[in-house]
Amino acid sequence: MKKWQQLTNRSVDLGNAIVRGMAALGIAAIAVASFVDPAPAQSLLDKIKNGETIRIGFSSQAPWAYPGENNEPLGFVNAMTLDILKKLGTTKVESVVTEWGSLVPGLQAGRFDIITGGMYILPERCRNVLFTDPIGAVTEGLVVPRGNPKGLHSYEDIRDKGLIYVTGAGYDSVPTAKKVGIPDDKIMQVAGDPEIVQAVKVGRADAGGGNYLSIKGLIEKGEGDFIELADPFTSPAKPGYPAFAFSPKEQAAVDAFNAVLKEYLGSDEMMTSVGKYGYDVKMLPDGTPTANLCKA
Repeated sequence: MKKWQQLTNRSVDLGNAIVRGMAALGIAAIAVASFVDPAPAQSLLDKIKNGETIRIGFSSQAPWAYPGENNEPLGFVNAMTLDILKKLGTTKVESVVTEWGSLVPGLQAGRFDIITGGMYILPERCRNVLFTDPIGAVTEGLVVPRGNPKGLHSYEDIRDKGLIYVTGAGYDSVPTAKKVGIPDDKIMQVAGDPEIVQAVKVGRADAGGGNYLSIKGLIEKGEGDFIELADPFTSPAKPGYPAFAFSPKEQAAVDAFNAVLKEYLGSDEMMTSVGKYGYDVKMLPDGTPTANLCKA
């Protein structure tokens, strides 16, 4: 009995030793695993080099960027994107259409590789994404009745002649008009650019301010017999500077895009691609660097 007890104790000790050894190995394996970094995600340039599909993210905002049949990327920013990606070595592109407010979170989450929605370079955005050089300088347009009978070429003209100015509710042009001195009772606020155009067309307002490109597009779609854009027009508002946006980890891709943009911006190739969407030479960037816009 004593001998059997000794054998049993030895078996228990051996089993405990094996368990302790296995546990130690498990702990070691976990410790090693905790120090092993996951495989780094491919960079955008690597994806292009490896022939992978590049996903471009945008919200549906014509004529900037919007989906066509079978989700085809349309709009002047997408047209520029396709041209540049082709120069970098790929034509394999997939559209990811989302809400405007989901573009930056979607980029951060890796849902797409580039934001192509024509996002303006703003300091608060520069903290979350990398912007390329500007691809445009988008100013405000002043819509007036055909022939500009009251000779309006600035906010000051509207103010000095005591006329009614219409713009979009919540637009930056509202505080700008007030700052210039147009009285509150002479500022009409409507839903958006189509309503601005309509108010001037039917005579409810003498002039209206909105996005140059959007207003121009509406006039070209059939309102040109009644209204036009004041030319020249001196706006007190600063232009907006759209650009392509990338993940903060994609500095190499930003550099590659910028290298192409130096020759591409304003070229016959570019103007052919974007002209059908209303982009013209007046919208070309004015040389303001992205670094300055990020600090403004």
